[in-house]
Amino acid sequence: MVGEPPYLLRCIGCGRQYGPEEILYTCTLCGDLLTVEYRYPELPSDLDGLWGKRPLSVWRYRELLPILDAEKIVSLGEGGTGLHPCQRIAEMLGLRHLYVKNDGENPTGSFKDRGMTVGVTKALELGMQRVACASTGNTSASLAAYAAKAGIECLVLIPSGKVALGKLVQAIAHGAKVVQVQGNFDDALRIVRELCTTRSVYLLNSLNPYRLEGQKTTAFEIRDQLSPAVPDKVIIPVGNAGNISALWKGFTELHQLGMIDTPPQMIGIQAEGAAPIANAMRTARDIIEPLVHPETVATAIRIGAPVNWKKALKAMRESKGFAETVSDTEIIEAQKILAHHEGLFVEPAAAASIAGLRKLVASERIDAEDRVVCVTTGHGLKDQEIIVKEYPKPMEVKADLGAIKKLLGI
Repeated sequence: MVGEPPYLLRCIGCGRQYGPEEILYTCTLCGDLLTVEYRYPELPSDLDGLWGKRPLSVWRYRELLPILDAEKIVSLGEGGTGLHPCQRIAEMLGLRHLYVKNDGENPTGSFKDRGMTVGVTKALELGMQRVACASTGNTSASLAAYAAKAGIECLVLIPSGKVALGKLVQAIAHGAKVVQVQGNFDDALRIVRELCTTRSVYLLNSLNPYRLEGQKTTAFEIRDQLSPAVPDKVIIPVGNAGNISALWKGFTELHQLGMIDTPPQMIGIQAEGAAPIANAMRTARDIIEPLVHPETVATAIRIGAPVNWKKALKAMRESKGFAETVSDTEIIEAQKILAHHEGLFVEPAAAASIAGLRKLVASERIDAEDRVVCVTTGHGLKDQEIIVKEYPKPMEVKADLGAIKKLLGI
């Protein structure tokens, strides 16, 4: 490689810098999180022109992705997900501009694919032949698929009995080695982090800064799909807090490059039973208080000690945004409303953004004229058990037209 690399890693705490060839997840000096920084003067002057010639996808934005060898890219066609105008829900809530960015349309059914295409590609660049993660479901499904595409081994640790079947079967189908840990997600993450201290296993939880680089492309797509407008508010479900951190990074990069005027407010939504970040925002604390036993029907955000909490707090505070909590009842109701009124079927964790929107409109924290984007993070088929439990059972009648007419009131 000739000259300086186009990016470096920087610690968000002490500021120490690292080169892209180093296999790191946190700062070796202070232990804080790492972020990717690009050498902006070396970027092409007409990024919009370059991007406009490519299809909407994660790799449309490759100049702002930390990959040095394009021949190693591992892709399943991720990104390019729909930004859906939701007029019926907007009318219900008295809003003029409401959109849902549905990242459940990605190849394995969740936003995690955006991060995994970059993370697994980086694993290959670094010469790794084994990748690993702890997961509440979507991360394992996504990593297993991309590892299979790359031809490398995948190790997954999940909390025993706490992962929706629709996600677990994906990881198994793609050939991952799945281990159930008798504990919660935070226990599984602690163990997998220890496992990945050996250089033979590459960690791909959102602690990995390269994974968040793929996830920030949701912000780039929202900007391109709404162009020339930019949202006033972006509402995102928050679990391990990588996604809200990534989207804010994406919007701030666009702003620094002069490609948008004002970044949107970032609003994080957590379930009431798993809300350490929202609790910290509410009490104006600079550190979270982890939860030992987080609990919510929204399994994908059932996390008591989110590793990206510091980045998430920074995202909401820098953007003049805020956090809100929603109950399990509000989450299920939002899932039903989105499916019934807009034809979008999302998993409970994804519906948290709509549940939060309804609560914020009711408390007048969102104005009728605001341009709002709710991010939904996973497909409804990911968690089928909740439908069986919470929704009406199909009607049954004998095979007779008259009986069916009577039942249906026709």
